[in-house]
Amino acid sequence: MSRKKKAEPESVGLATQETAVGRMTLAVSDEALLYCGFAFPEEVRKQLSRVTPCCTEEEAGVSAPQQAQLAQVREQLADFLAGRRRDFALPMDLRLATPFCREVVLSLTDLIPYGHTLTYAQLAERLGRPGGARAVGVALGANPLCVVLPCHRVVGASGKLTGYAGGLAAKRLLLELEAGA
Repeated sequence: MSRKKKAEPESVGLATQETAVGRMTLAVSDEALLYCGFAFPEEVRKQLSRVTPCCTEEEAGVSAPQQAQLAQVREQLADFLAGRRRDFALPMDLRLATPFCREVVLSLTDLIPYGHTLTYAQLAERLGRPGGARAVGVALGANPLCVVLPCHRVVGASGKLTGYAGGLAAKRLLLELEAGA
């Protein structure tokens, strides 16, 4: 009688990165980026516990594929923040996002080109959800891939800067970076 070997739980590597817009937390599997944002590592670990029981801090040793993913994310993030890159070419895993959040954040690069902005109401309208500005704002607030999926390009009704996970100073810096390109 042969016993089936239990599949190992997926491991996720967790790291922090100092950037021009503040300290960011990164989470990667062997295949993709799961989180790139401004939450503290403890909060990200809590979010990740919904999808995987294994989360390893970079300092404790992550797998070679995770090290490669982290290096790729860091390089592209640095290039973006230095104005050498306008978008990201990273494998992404959005299982931390709700289906509606996924729909909203995946639309961002197509609907809002680099260097441009839309209001929450305009984005909702373009997504076929007139009157859904508030729901769009909630979805953007839950974006697990800040900067990579550019929620910073969405502004208040009068063009005023409103909520951003990294703070308004980070949002302003990102928009100024893109406007100066």
